[in-house]
Amino acid sequence: MRSTPQQKVGSIPTRRAQIVKWQFVPVAVAGLCLVLGLVLLAQGLWIPIKAQLAQILLARAWAQTLQGHAAPPWPGADTTAVAELSFADKSFVVLSGGSGQALAFAPSHLSGTPQPGAAGLSVIAGHRDTHFSSLGRLAPGQIVSLRRADGSRHHFRITEGRIMDARTARLNARGGPPRLALVTCWPLDSPVPGGPLRFVLFANLIPISYQWRTNNKPPPYQ
Repeated sequence: MRSTPQQKVGSIPTRRAQIVKWQFVPVAVAGLCLVLGLVLLAQGLWIPIKAQLAQILLARAWAQTLQGHAAPPWPGADTTAVAELSFADKSFVVLSGGSGQALAFAPSHLSGTPQPGAAGLSVIAGHRDTHFSSLGRLAPGQIVSLRRADGSRHHFRITEGRIMDARTARLNARGGPPRLALVTCWPLDSPVPGGPLRFVLFANLIPISYQWRTNNKPPPYQ
């Protein structure tokens, strides 16, 4: 009696299972890439959205401050609105302190530097991809305006822009006439956050006596 060749039990189903398993690998990789892309997109969109939402709350708190009823912009906030900054057809409420948390929501006046309009160099920093994204379009001769919490207005004329290395250069805030420095990270269009380089715009206070002589206050921007 002729015997038939014996087939290994389970060999064909095993091969089929392996083929099916490897067929799902590209699908799984594509799905993972899609999820990671959506996460990165959401993170990129959240920063400017958060900054704009914060400005709405800050504008409300700033209006209350000017009326003599200072209040935090939102519950639990550890910073306060100290000024309103206007340049390049834009206006922002400025927070105190210069911490990373404050900068996430608005331009921030650095602690240890004079109030805008006082003697010395007042320093205001902001992120290059949100509030200070248009800083590079300002030029010497243009006007930057500030309104402080006491209601006083101060106008500054830009004198120069300078790229500085934060590891070796320091701004001297004490002494001298009233000046203003607007600071953000450099390069302005870099996709990589942070870095040691800073773009600094310097401006000198326009004396009130000059405004009175011309009988015309400088515009908040030009």
